[in-house]
Amino acid sequence: MTGNSPYRLDEQIGYLLRRVNQRHLSIFAASIPGVTAMQFAALARLAELGALSQNQLGRETSMDAATIKGVVDRLVRQGLVVAVPDSEDRRRLTVTLSDSGRTLFEATTATALKVSERTLAPLSARERSRLVALLLRLT
Repeated sequence: MTGNSPYRLDEQIGYLLRRVNQRHLSIFAASIPGVTAMQFAALARLAELGALSQNQLGRETSMDAATIKGVVDRLVRQGLVVAVPDSEDRRRLTVTLSDSGRTLFEATTATALKVSERTLAPLSARERSRLVALLLRLT
């Protein structure tokens, strides 16, 4: 079945989104080598919302329970967040930014904004705005 299939990988949304994401992650890693994009997302949400349960942080960053656990564990090891058992429910972890985490987030925010700019650089300002609006409709 070569050449006759209506399925063209290069035209599939999942494939295209993955390629764009890989490009974005590469730009991010080169620009902010201390943390991954997912770790940075967790830091950003904690900076924005304050202390959150680990599960809530996962929901706020669109990460499943296993993924956010790994992210939080690595951030704890790096000293960027503190995770302590909740005073009302010892099974629940409350995650907060450490002073080091807040400092890192504040020091890299401008760079993170430039990462987004570099990711979207091939597009005009109007195309960028439209793309973000369309992606928001798909979430």
